[in-house]
Amino acid sequence: MSKLVKPHGGGELKPLLLQGAERATELARAQGLPKVRISSREAGDLIMMGIGGFTPLEGFMTRADWEGVCDGYRMANGLFWPIPITLSTDTTTADSIKTGTEIALISDENDEIMATMRVTEKYTIDKEHECVMVFKTTDAEHPGVQMVMAQGEINLAGPVKVLSEGDFPIRFADTYLTPAQTRALFEAKGWSTVAAFQTRNPMHRSHEYLVKIAVEICDGVLVHSLLGKLKPGDIPAEVRSNAISTLIDKYFVKDTVIQAGYPLDMRYAGPREALLHALFRQNYGCSHLIVGRDHAGVGDYYGPFDAQHIFDEIPAGALETKPLKIDWTFWCYKCGGMASMKTCPHEAQDRLLLSGSKLRKALSEGGEVPAEFSRSEVLAILRDYYATIKDEDKVEVKLSGHSAK
Repeated sequence: MSKLVKPHGGGELKPLLLQGAERATELARAQGLPKVRISSREAGDLIMMGIGGFTPLEGFMTRADWEGVCDGYRMANGLFWPIPITLSTDTTTADSIKTGTEIALISDENDEIMATMRVTEKYTIDKEHECVMVFKTTDAEHPGVQMVMAQGEINLAGPVKVLSEGDFPIRFADTYLTPAQTRALFEAKGWSTVAAFQTRNPMHRSHEYLVKIAVEICDGVLVHSLLGKLKPGDIPAEVRSNAISTLIDKYFVKDTVIQAGYPLDMRYAGPREALLHALFRQNYGCSHLIVGRDHAGVGDYYGPFDAQHIFDEIPAGALETKPLKIDWTFWCYKCGGMASMKTCPHEAQDRLLLSGSKLRKALSEGGEVPAEFSRSEVLAILRDYYATIKDEDKVEVKLSGHSAK
């Protein structure tokens, strides 16, 4: 009997990815179906359904689901869900598809058939309403708003049969793990309480401190990196993974931390995305999610601890995975180490505030990075990366550095 938290919805993992002969048969059948192209974000959502990360979803959401999730965190069947998982297309393509028929979903990036889908509903949405509810803004500069406003005019709903995980298993062979695999790892280690640390950045000293706090509380920590698309100026997943592995090897007790990656694109939805992070970490077997300053935020759209407060606003029992709320952390020169607002009595001038955007900006400009900011082994990897990127990319980093935490 597993001691890990149950998958979301209270049952078993529900992966939708077909295997073996069943996959081959469905893939052959998909060749003759009408084709609908899907975005990188939609492909990531589809893969998460395939591997069980979005258990217990069976496909893309209906209009009633969309409305319930936007306005009250619940799908039409009452299941808690914080962000709409939808599929859209243009009006011409939608008009060519009859409700009740099947289609093949094709990656917009490489033309790969990713899944088949039975279309049960076609509907339109108020995109601005979704942006207000999910991102708390309709500002066109917000990267999440840009994604929603750019999507097709018609949403398609229906169950899916997933046929591919994209290139994630090959490209990230050392870190890409499914929920079934992380659960098996945790159980093999005898862990029952596991904290997830969400990251889209290499880990600096503040991140390291957060994870070490969690190690003291839980049996172990899953450092869980986003492997999908980011925005310009963010550090690629391969570089990030190498830096994190080095940090874990050098500065953590063996067998207390596991690094893995998951296939989603970043939405930058702040508090709402924190809830989604907790939900699918529950499917991965994590009992807790570390929630620090500006979790999944961008720019100044959210307060620094809005992502912590939202866990107190959702219905009781909505999630088994609970937040580990940790205050603003920094290096304090008078304390002589990492500290937080709850543990350090000193003044602002005694503190070195750490952030991923500051680190990226300093590295892109070839500036000095204090030893208190990041471990030297991690800095060496990041400096090697910045030495290889083009000058125009470095400019992009500088321009975007003010807005990404």
